[in-house]
Amino acid sequence: MIKNYFKIALRNLLKSRMFSLLNIIGLSFGLAGFMFIATYVFDELSYDRFHTQADRIVRLNAHIHMGESKLDMARTSDMMGPILRDEYTEVEDFTRLYVSSGAKLIKNGDRWIKEAHLAHADSSFFRLFSYQTLHGNLHHALTEPNTVVLTRSAAERYFNSTDIVGRTLETNDAENTVYKITAVIEDMPGNSHFNYDFLFAMDNASYENWGALLSHNFTTYILLKNATDQSLLETHLEEYVHKHCLPAAKQFMDVASMEEFRTQGNLFYYDITPIKDIHLRSNLMGELQPNGSLQYVYIFSAISLFILLIACVNFVNLSTARSASRAKDVGVHKLLGSSRSGVAGQFLTESFLLSFGGIILAIVIVVLTLPLFNELSGKAFEINDLINVRSLPLIGLLTLFVGLVAGYYPAAFLSAFNPLQVIKSRSVVTSGKSFFRSSLVVFQFAISITLIVGTFIITTQLQYIQHKKIGYERENILLVSDYHVLGNQTKAFRDDILNLPGVKIGTVSGYLPVSSSSRNDNPYSKETVMSAHNSVSMQTWYVDEQYLPTFDLELTVGRNFSAARLADSTSVILNETAVKHFDFGSEKDAIGKKIHFQLGDNMKSYEVIGVVKDFNFESLRDPVTPLGFFLGNHPVEAAFKIETADLPALLAHIENSWNKFAPAYAFSYRFMDEAFDSMYRAERRMSRLSLTFAALATGIACLGLFGLAAFMAEQRRKEIGVRKVLGSSVVGIVIMLCRDFVKLVLIALLIAVPIAWWGMSEWLEDFTYRIEISWWIFALTGIISIVIALLTVSTQAVRAARANPIDSLRNE
Repeated sequence: MIKNYFKIALRNLLKSRMFSLLNIIGLSFGLAGFMFIATYVFDELSYDRFHTQADRIVRLNAHIHMGESKLDMARTSDMMGPILRDEYTEVEDFTRLYVSSGAKLIKNGDRWIKEAHLAHADSSFFRLFSYQTLHGNLHHALTEPNTVVLTRSAAERYFNSTDIVGRTLETNDAENTVYKITAVIEDMPGNSHFNYDFLFAMDNASYENWGALLSHNFTTYILLKNATDQSLLETHLEEYVHKHCLPAAKQFMDVASMEEFRTQGNLFYYDITPIKDIHLRSNLMGELQPNGSLQYVYIFSAISLFILLIACVNFVNLSTARSASRAKDVGVHKLLGSSRSGVAGQFLTESFLLSFGGIILAIVIVVLTLPLFNELSGKAFEINDLINVRSLPLIGLLTLFVGLVAGYYPAAFLSAFNPLQVIKSRSVVTSGKSFFRSSLVVFQFAISITLIVGTFIITTQLQYIQHKKIGYERENILLVSDYHVLGNQTKAFRDDILNLPGVKIGTVSGYLPVSSSSRNDNPYSKETVMSAHNSVSMQTWYVDEQYLPTFDLELTVGRNFSAARLADSTSVILNETAVKHFDFGSEKDAIGKKIHFQLGDNMKSYEVIGVVKDFNFESLRDPVTPLGFFLGNHPVEAAFKIETADLPALLAHIENSWNKFAPAYAFSYRFMDEAFDSMYRAERRMSRLSLTFAALATGIACLGLFGLAAFMAEQRRKEIGVRKVLGSSVVGIVIMLCRDFVKLVLIALLIAVPIAWWGMSEWLEDFTYRIEISWWIFALTGIISIVIALLTVSTQAVRAARANPIDSLRNE
């Protein structure tokens, strides 16, 4: 019997080739889209879950809010981990990571190679985190100074082997330190919130404020004795602030208690983030690498389900639309003794065959388009990540599920026909008009329109960011990295570059107006005695006298630094926001005033000599915060403003000059606009993915619309013939056939607009600087949707309208 089901099902599918092909193509693209997004979502949800103790590992975070200045950091002091372990029984162990600003140079032969994926770690690092050991003993790998652990990739890159325990690496820190390799581990998995190739001993960290309880520069992880101890630890973090941080704050700030500090509108507290939540639920200052977004996971999960639903809706729509042509077939089968379940089984068999064909074609599509998806999503999936021993049973279940969901309604609908009524009647469905099918078309296009609107708004927001005046020059700014390796040749190199034609001006600093640059916040006060009431947490940037003109930063009042004025070493230039926070009155009134900074037992005072117009030095998601420029030497990167018609030639000249002054070090550069764009990589990726899947959803919906239009044209074939005989024009008939579909698209538009407006309004809330959602976006989306529907339907409508009426009326 089952064999007979398959034989008849295959015969019926081959008989209606166009409908079968449309169904298989629609299902295959829907399934391929679902597989891609599901893999992306599962990968995002899998971050840091490979550690065997992941349920017990948490990260400490610091929150310092003083007035309108807010610091929410994924960092603590170096002392916090040891103190918590020693004083609170729920803490079993701790480990810290210290990542200094900039990359480290490691010697490979006679050349120095820039390595960015490195950190200093405690010897307890491998007691908390789980990594596969290739060589060496991880329990003792970082217990001594001048030791380092490498990953497989780093070992093979430098030594062409992983069996290198006992060999050495030379770095450019602390007078070219030589490190002994004590272990080699497998590469850190990509689904981790940090990924390093080199882990150096914590004893070698180039940090100057060891023991400073209020200096937050370490990423600290706690291993709890029990996963349920998280709430207990958070309670003790409050106690830690009162017991350790408050006495430290009293040394330079007039604050009697934390209660007084808080009543003045300030906050200072610590909390924790479970390691499994860091990637999707944390976006703090000092994250070890850009994290994902739980919001995007929800969005793409919904999109994947919608695409699969649209594909299933296509199947249901086309199958029920064909009910008229299958009605007599069903009637004959039932008169000959077939039961309703037998008829339903026949149609479900056809559904499963189509689903199987769809999944096979979907796998082919996945294999062919995987490189494109990796490029769009920023992932590095391989075929075995999507199709493997674990996923094949799921793919099989998905095939059965789609076949059942997509085929249940047609099977139930078609098997319920009354055989006598079917045999007597010409058809069961007279015109192809059905409230159910119309509702499915509306559902499909409502989803497609929502995705199109979302794509428009994301793209418009990104364009707004790209073209917004952010207060500084980012075009034609060349950044030369690793400037510190020049040593006492920094000025000579800069002067050499400034003499090149096409180079206008240049500055040297480690502080750049992009969020990936160095950051240094310190509390300042306009009073000599600092208190919680008068202190301002302010960005502290050390720059030279050419910094402001290089980036075209506008001075509203006052003057720039001058190297000829010795007093400028104790001067400061504030931004407008800092002037407001210090409550100096007008910007003009701020000139000549002093701000003070407590460093240990010494109070340093700085005179305000200028006020610079506010500019966005962080992402446009964040407001501008207080910033102070100080004259100082911080040779991390050089920024040159260039203007040339032959950029390759200019870069070649700069590289030649670099090789003259630093022949052992590789020349490394980037452009300012590239650094700026990198801050919005996640949004740009979402825009590309949204556009791709919006197009996919719309394409699948159009396949169904095309098939439905073909069916309706066939159903109304005789009506069209009569109308043509009575004088109707081709244009009139085309309008008649298209009118019903345009109505459905308009209804879908009315449903989708409020949903899309609400969803994108929520997304835009993440940006301090954002666009207003304009009416034209919805109007344009509506026009595009109608045009797409008309183009899809009109091909069949024109074909039906131009048919010879004699062919449709000859048997009447």
